[in-house]
Amino acid sequence: MSETVPQQFSEGVEQFNQGEFYACHDTLEALWMESTEPDKTFYQGILQIAVALYHLGNKNWRGSAILLGEGINRLRYYQPIYADINVEELIVQSSDLLIALQQSGSENIGEFVEYFQKNGTYRGSDGDLPMPKILKVMPG
Repeated sequence: MSETVPQQFSEGVEQFNQGEFYACHDTLEALWMESTEPDKTFYQGILQIAVALYHLGNKNWRGSAILLGEGINRLRYYQPIYADINVEELIVQSSDLLIALQQSGSENIGEFVEYFQKNGTYRGSDGDLPMPKILKVMPG
């Protein structure tokens, strides 16, 4: 990543953290399409997690589970920090969500999403957990 993080990326991170996953997808997809490695795969991993969360909101269990797994796998190479983002923590939060989704099962997706919408958290093996967020770290 160049010395400065593109403004488009910062905008996408803000949209992600506000739960605006479709807008985040649109913002980051343009950046992803124009980028080269190693940034390209990094953006793709974040995009896939954003789209997974969008699918979750639409009660699409399969789409959410598949894209969470793909996004997590793409981001593994960027740990612990990349582009001023705590990638390690994003992977932990996304993995916790994927495990909870898998344990819940596709037949319970409606209940899973309704619980989140009501409480702002989802039921994980360690109690209630928040949806993944992209945490920025201070450079230097």
